Amino acid sequence: MYCKKGLSQIAFATALLISLMGFSSETRTKSTKNIEKITNFKKDTPVFLQQSISGTVLDDTGAPLPGASVVEKGTTNGVTTDFDGNFTMDVNTDAILEISFLGYSVKEVSVNGQSRIEVQLEPDATQLDDVVVVGYGTQKKSDVTGAVASVKSEDFNKGVVTNPGELLQGKMAGVNIAPNSGEPGAAQNVIIRGVGSLRSGTQPLYVVDGFLLDNSSTGIVTNPLNFLNPNDIASIDVLKDASATAVYGSRASNGVVVITTKRGKSGKTQMNFSVSAALSSMAHKIDVFNPDEFRSQVAASGGTLEDYGGSTDWQDELSQTGISKNIDFSMSGAASEKFSYFASVGYQDQEGILKNSELKRYSGKLNMNQKAFNGKFNVDYNLTASHTENLRPSITSTMSDMLSLNPTIPAYTDGEPTLLNTNQLNPLKRYELYSDMAKNNRILASVSPSVEIVEGLTYKLNLGVDYSVTNRDRQYKPYPSVINESNISDGTLDTEMFTNTNQLVENTLTYNWNKDVHNLTLLAGHSYQKFTTESRIFSYKGFANNNVDPIYQDQTSTDEYPTSVNSSAVKNELQSFFGRVNYSHNDKYLFTATLRADGSSKFGENNKYGYFPSVALGWNISNEDFMADSGFNNLKLRASWGKTGNQEIPAKITQASYSEDRLITGSGSLNTYPIDTDANSLDGYPYGIVYSRLANPDLQWEVSTQVDVGIDFAVFDYRLTGTLDYFNKVSSNILLEVVPADPIQPASTYWTNIDDMKIHNSGLELALDYSSDTAGDFSYNIGGNITYIKNKVVDSPYSVLTTGAAQGSGQTGATINGYINNEPIGAFYMFQFDGIGDDGLNIFRDINGDGETLDNDRSVVGSAIPKFIYAYYLNFKYKDFDLGLNFNGVAGNKVYNHTAMTLFTKAQLSKSNNTTDFATQYPNESTTNANTVSTRYLEDGSFLRLNNATLAYNLSSDKIGLENVFQNIRFSLTGQNLFVITDYSGFDPEVNTGSASGGVQTFGIDYFTYPKARTFLIGLNASF
Repeated sequence: MYCKKGLSQIAFATALLISLMGFSSETRTKSTKNIEKITNFKKDTPVFLQQSISGTVLDDTGAPLPGASVVEKGTTNGVTTDFDGNFTMDVNTDAILEISFLGYSVKEVSVNGQSRIEVQLEPDATQLDDVVVVGYGTQKKSDVTGAVASVKSEDFNKGVVTNPGELLQGKMAGVNIAPNSGEPGAAQNVIIRGVGSLRSGTQPLYVVDGFLLDNSSTGIVTNPLNFLNPNDIASIDVLKDASATAVYGSRASNGVVVITTKRGKSGKTQMNFSVSAALSSMAHKIDVFNPDEFRSQVAASGGTLEDYGGSTDWQDELSQTGISKNIDFSMSGAASEKFSYFASVGYQDQEGILKNSELKRYSGKLNMNQKAFNGKFNVDYNLTASHTENLRPSITSTMSDMLSLNPTIPAYTDGEPTLLNTNQLNPLKRYELYSDMAKNNRILASVSPSVEIVEGLTYKLNLGVDYSVTNRDRQYKPYPSVINESNISDGTLDTEMFTNTNQLVENTLTYNWNKDVHNLTLLAGHSYQKFTTESRIFSYKGFANNNVDPIYQDQTSTDEYPTSVNSSAVKNELQSFFGRVNYSHNDKYLFTATLRADGSSKFGENNKYGYFPSVALGWNISNEDFMADSGFNNLKLRASWGKTGNQEIPAKITQASYSEDRLITGSGSLNTYPIDTDANSLDGYPYGIVYSRLANPDLQWEVSTQVDVGIDFAVFDYRLTGTLDYFNKVSSNILLEVVPADPIQPASTYWTNIDDMKIHNSGLELALDYSSDTAGDFSYNIGGNITYIKNKVVDSPYSVLTTGAAQGSGQTGATINGYINNEPIGAFYMFQFDGIGDDGLNIFRDINGDGETLDNDRSVVGSAIPKFIYAYYLNFKYKDFDLGLNFNGVAGNKVYNHTAMTLFTKAQLSKSNNTTDFATQYPNESTTNANTVSTRYLEDGSFLRLNNATLAYNLSSDKIGLENVFQNIRFSLTGQNLFVITDYSGFDPEVNTGSASGGVQTFGIDYFTYPKARTFLIGLNASF
């Protein structure tokens, strides 16, 4: 039993140690108060001692915890652990011990007559003064003035995951991540606080271990971030408002995603081995007619039935159960305080639910850090290497056949795919003939030496390169049985080669100054980045039918089948100067100011540089004396304003470009004239030079100006935490390629900034988390987030800027949605369908009341962008079992079912093509009725999805006598996409496979989308 004086000394020493470790004054105050509670014994308190107990307190890695508090519950009897985490004390035999340490959850242990115990504490992230990654550095969460959301690896989505976006879906307020389809590694729309640009799409800037990636394509159709192994990622921080993103300037208008990979930890040497296997199947089938229904419906439609006597479910025939495998091994540790490392290798093989659909990735990772000169010289080294193989089927053709092919056609005849008529290919045969294989090798490497010049002043150099090479071969083997399609009958091969090089050189100076209640951090830096993209595409046609793939055949260019070659090379450069000031006074009053100047080779001489400032204020209200008894553990008010930019436009568009032109036929030409006025042959007409692009040195940067006001709070001893933000983002100087108003122009289009046009996004974000007491066998935490976004286009000079257009015979180019003045982004603009008339044809609403239905009767009928984005999670733990459920959904958006418009019509049914009952809704509909773009095919896109569910068992190694071999063994069962509640009639409401118009990104169109899978995964993870 310690006396009061002895414990006071320990309290003082512990508080001093915490102060030296760099915790905030808020944390120091709370820690000291907790210790004072232990030391404030009443001298007359009787203590009945019946036995002595000793033990060791460990952290989550198994390392000893010196200074941990051990208190007999309900008494003032307590001790603290020594340097090795050990303690000894006298307690009642039926005592319950409360063990606690700053940043860890309190744990209760029953003595039950034991003489020795060992206790391992788990981190409590809500109590830690977490460090989050911001631009060019880190900050304590309590000091952050911007809107930053962070997710650690333990909270990532589980299952078959191929890229960082899948880890984050549903995890953050204001961040909507929607895969375009169910294809393995599919591209995603990542939208942070709404769509703010026409040309740059929605992709944020990605920063991996301090290296700024280029968002351009690497030649692989699926997600370019598939090269990153998700198991190597330690945390992902999303910078949402201008205060957080302005330090990245010209590329931050869509937000910034900062990815930090794993590193070795001091005092911990560990190996991890994980292996998993998964089965995936089609989550939802579309209810097309079965053979018997098909026969009766074709006859009822007045069509001619082509009955082949079979019974085929083409959705079953053309899909498969995909098998996925994943193996990862990593080593990490720290040989000393001067050297740490993390190394990993990984293999992933994910099969899609369509045949010939597969994504393989071989990855390697090496992170090292070494210090010298008493920690004043520091070198970080990061290397990521990957080889990715992406095999894809002909998705559009396969999906069309899957839904519309006559179900009476036998899939096979005499063991071979049934030969259809001469102008149609059996899709089972297409699987044999067609392949699309892209192979990518990518290396991302950086080295970052830093040196502390004088106390508080550190210089850092960041050198890095991102080098990617992709070879893609798309081929059709010759198949003469299909005589009306020369691509198939004679064979084709398209070979594409892409090389991307991204080089980065950055120099930064950081100065930290602390005195009394003042804390100042100054950052100044220079960045230079060069991007080089090269591509070559070779197209061949006409191959021998000899069972040898065209890729391995020789081919000679002929007049009938000439070889075509298309090559391009683009180089862009970006030079930047930036600075930031962070100041805090007494851990209560916070100030941040940032300025970045970006100069880009993409812009003309008159506007080469753009300037992007921001300023933010914060107030840690809970640190005020008047809040001492308020019940708030944390209460912080934030406010920020700033500007970010967009330079995601094609290269060289500000410079003039020319092309050659000459008279080809005997008719006149506007571009050439004969030197000899008596010329009567082509030789008399020399080549002429014409503009293909006009110079525009005045082109300006697109700018997003954002205001954010936020509140962070925690109550009930950090059990309930939350964040509430209001934001208002306005994009101006909109960049767009337009047609000149003057019809007499030397070029058909030109790039310009649209005067006065703006894109508004405003909304509210709320995130909440509640954690129960973790001391008992059972604990839980629940939480979620919801975002409301209101957006619209303002002062647009155009009636409609088409973003989504129809495809297919008779419909190509018809507007589906676009940007319309004073309407939401992605507004669907079309006729309103009012049924079928007595003549069997469409009836569309006469909006303007002029008695006719013309183009000016089209109207806005909804938006593809959700008004509400939400997610919630439920995590339960009982002894060694844990269960996690993650739900996500959207509301307030529409989806245009282009697939139904193309396939599910009465005209298709009458031609003996399969459909759904959508085609038979109106018995009197004529088979000649047009499938005009209208609300007939517009559906509610709202949904709620059980995105992820994981049941796991953690086997302690001491239970099987292997404590000297393993630290922990974890078995898990994960289900993905287990159910979706929606009114949408397609495969899945979370789609975007429409056709963009003029380089402007489309949203919310379902055009022969690759179906989503339902996946079940069994995993094993062992730490040793």
